[in-house]
Amino acid sequence: MPYLAVVTVLWAFSFSLIGQYLAGRVDSDFAVLVRVAIAAAVFVPLTVWRGLPRRLVAGFWVAGALQFGITYLCLYRSFTVLTVPEVLLFTVLTPIYVTLIDDALEGRFNRRALLAAAVAVGGGAIIRFHKLEGDYLWGFVLLQVANATFAAGQVLCRHLLARHPTPQPLHRFFGHFFLGALLLALPSYWLFGNPAKLPQTAVQWGVLAWMGLFATALGMYWWVLGSTEVDAGTLAVMNELHVPAGLVVNLLIWSREADLPRLLAGGAVIFASLAINGWGRRGALGKAGSGSP
Repeated sequence: MPYLAVVTVLWAFSFSLIGQYLAGRVDSDFAVLVRVAIAAAVFVPLTVWRGLPRRLVAGFWVAGALQFGITYLCLYRSFTVLTVPEVLLFTVLTPIYVTLIDDALEGRFNRRALLAAAVAVGGGAIIRFHKLEGDYLWGFVLLQVANATFAAGQVLCRHLLARHPTPQPLHRFFGHFFLGALLLALPSYWLFGNPAKLPQTAVQWGVLAWMGLFATALGMYWWVLGSTEVDAGTLAVMNELHVPAGLVVNLLIWSREADLPRLLAGGAVIFASLAINGWGRRGALGKAGSGSP
């Protein structure tokens, strides 16, 4: 879980940086393309092209297309029909998708993981909930597609690494993930990008560089590594920790107003979901070991 915790902090800073320096100023398709291109430049030179299981390589291309293609295409377009509070509210369902997709791939139903994810969603809703206004149905649909594809990408990587072991370390084939992302990020900019809204300042370029190197390249690499060290319930709950983490960073650095009682209450509920998941896992292990000498 240390990898997941580090990435949670990285992504917490990313939300604030995007809101402060990029949102509404830099074309969103261009921002996604730059992030993916920088990450690809980090890992593609290290990438092995032969001797890898074909399903592993193909799966990483699909996972990259899901997490940095479909997810971001839907996410950024949801802002055209939703307010920011509504976008934040509708993203709290990601843990549910993580558990459901993981169960589907395993051919089982894990009640403990689903309960932990549901509790985590409740914590996120406590922190983020705002009154819904206007026509938000289409935005809700877009965000559920974004949530589902982001969840599917990370679960897929986790399962691929478990089912198709290779002597090559992850960094030797993680470039395939970002090449898959480029399959959608590049044509998306060609079709929908606005050349009039390219970065205009050194700060904006610096934020994009930071996002590409740390939040995208190292962040996704460590997130995939971390996902292999935990069960599906813990992975689902960790998807919700960015909520309080992002608000804390925004409050401490940019002194934005925050409802501290709701932040503390929601954060406590999210951490309680980790405890629920841990208790269920220890109980299962105890039952499994009760028949051993």
